[in-house]
Amino acid sequence: MKKPILFLFLFSILTASTQTASAQDKYLQCGSIVDTESGEVLSEKTLVISGNRIKSIEDGFVNGSKTDTVIDLKNRTVLPGFIDMHVHLESESGPKAYLDRFTNNEADLAFNSVGFAKSTLMAGFTTVRDLGGSGVNIALRKAVDNDRVEGPRIFTAGKSIATTGGHADPSNGMRKDLTGDPGPKEGVVNSPEEARKAVRQRYKNGADVIKITATGGVLSVAKSGQNPQFTVEEIKAITETAKDYGMLTAAHAHGDDGMQRAIKGGIKTIEHGTLMSDETMEMMKENDTYLVPTITAGRQVAEKAKIDGYFPPVVAKKAAEIGPMIQSMFERAYKKGVPIAFGTDAGVFPHGLNAKEFGYMVEGGMPVMEALKSATVTPAELLGMGKELGQLKAGFLADIVAVEENPENNVDTLENVVFVMKDGVVYKQ
Repeated sequence: MKKPILFLFLFSILTASTQTASAQDKYLQCGSIVDTESGEVLSEKTLVISGNRIKSIEDGFVNGSKTDTVIDLKNRTVLPGFIDMHVHLESESGPKAYLDRFTNNEADLAFNSVGFAKSTLMAGFTTVRDLGGSGVNIALRKAVDNDRVEGPRIFTAGKSIATTGGHADPSNGMRKDLTGDPGPKEGVVNSPEEARKAVRQRYKNGADVIKITATGGVLSVAKSGQNPQFTVEEIKAITETAKDYGMLTAAHAHGDDGMQRAIKGGIKTIEHGTLMSDETMEMMKENDTYLVPTITAGRQVAEKAKIDGYFPPVVAKKAAEIGPMIQSMFERAYKKGVPIAFGTDAGVFPHGLNAKEFGYMVEGGMPVMEALKSATVTPAELLGMGKELGQLKAGFLADIVAVEENPENNVDTLENVVFVMKDGVVYKQ
């Protein structure tokens, strides 16, 4: 009888110890916190984190019990983790990028993406929407979800949907024997029927959202950076099918005609929006369509176009013409009241520099607090996570960042995130 009694005794001790360890909470003593919903900055608060969620917000600096962890952020401004609605985690622009298409294997893309994901998270972006790659981005999302890789929470489009020869046709710029005839499986469509199949293929592959390239693009090896590339009927087929599968839709668009077709077709977010007319801005307001401006990308490609040999000539010409226009378009769109969600197009420039977008938005006339809301509350709602992300509130996921100053006094402080927590786990302190 002694052995069973001893076993039960030891088992009860181990069980109690495990329960105690799992019950430990984290107490973040914050000099101030930003309420992204109201726009208020609240002084001397303690965020109590239990597991991966915010348990409560207490007045003053609270310590908890002896088994709890106290994190001192008394000299910091604390915010919800930022959300970037337009990144490309598989790649990063550079003079070798066009050659890399022929020399890199999927394994190379995967290894590179691990570093890009970590840089993004360390910059305070705890959630991102990846708008197009080879499909490695789907595997990256799974690796992050399973804690094999440090990175942001990822909503990914997998491979973007294009038309033949359009921006995101994977065979653009290749010699004849390599181009082939990519179809819906590869994300290239030329009819409403093929468009529906391409959406279903993205769903089958494991994508979360759908992204189309409604117009020409800057970085593709193709002549036009702005011509419309889908019919309204094709776009409607895409958005209707995406709705059936519960997928948010986005459209890359520089040219105005392509934007109007995308809006008429039911697309929810317009990416870039470079040559947007006043008429299109009114259409966006009427249809509750959001602009994701990516000002940083525009400025970066315009600068890189000045470097001889950085881009192929056909790309450099488009980058020099289109890149500088995004910020002035953003200024007009904001003044007109177009709905705006934060997005950078990181990958077109180095990952981890995403927060530069805040400064450019403020330069374009948007107050700091509105820029912060565009990177927290607004994208959380668009992603269907409005009750879990984007705010410091009891019951929300514990995605939390801290900076050295109140960003309303110095927006550049957002480029120097000193503390990062995602899902209740501290990644940077």
